[in-house]
Amino acid sequence: MNKTDRLKELEKRIEYRFLDFSLLEMAMRHSSYTNEHKMSRLECNERLEFLGDAVLEVVSSEFLYNMYPDKPEGELTKMRASLVCEPTLAYDAREIDLGSFLLLGKGEEATGGRNRDSVTSDAFESIIGAIFLDGGFANAKEFILAHVLDDVEHKQLFYDSKTILQEIIQGEKEGDVTYVITGEKGPDHNKSFDAAVLIETEKIGEGSGKTKKAAEQQAAYDAICKIKKSR
Repeated sequence: MNKTDRLKELEKRIEYRFLDFSLLEMAMRHSSYTNEHKMSRLECNERLEFLGDAVLEVVSSEFLYNMYPDKPEGELTKMRASLVCEPTLAYDAREIDLGSFLLLGKGEEATGGRNRDSVTSDAFESIIGAIFLDGGFANAKEFILAHVLDDVEHKQLFYDSKTILQEIIQGEKEGDVTYVITGEKGPDHNKSFDAAVLIETEKIGEGSGKTKKAAEQQAAYDAICKIKKSR
């Protein structure tokens, strides 16, 4: 499948058809690709990322303001941060398999860039910027509502599960929470880690991730889900 066909497949995933198809291509063009192909730095996705970030902040702020009329500014700020941070946007990117559509240089490809949270989250914001330029604010907002603001409660847990789990356990006075890295696999440039979370010596959750911190967050999220289910 050639590059154009691949990007048309991406259009189906995001449920938006571009009038200016070159904007979608630019949104997928990592700086390593433009460097390798001796293109201008301005032709990579970084400017679209800058724009998409701003649009995302406006849409998420309006959404939270209207959705939670009784929450003060500080709580809304914390909620917004959880929804627009790198781990959450990388999660959103994985939901549409965005990494498989990226245009990367050979070096970035070889070192696992297609699965790197920093790369995929930036590309996700670039898509928002591209849709905004191509179809205006309403279309960008529709994309954000469908792919970012579709499950706020879950994504808050995903982002800061360790803090939330700590608060649950402290509230019930069940003991000390500790995390243990139980394994790692893969080459140095593309490792993944396994983690477990324990109360005293009892394992209550497990998770994996590209970093030790991400694995611990996943383990905490697993524990929270089990606690909620048991109740």
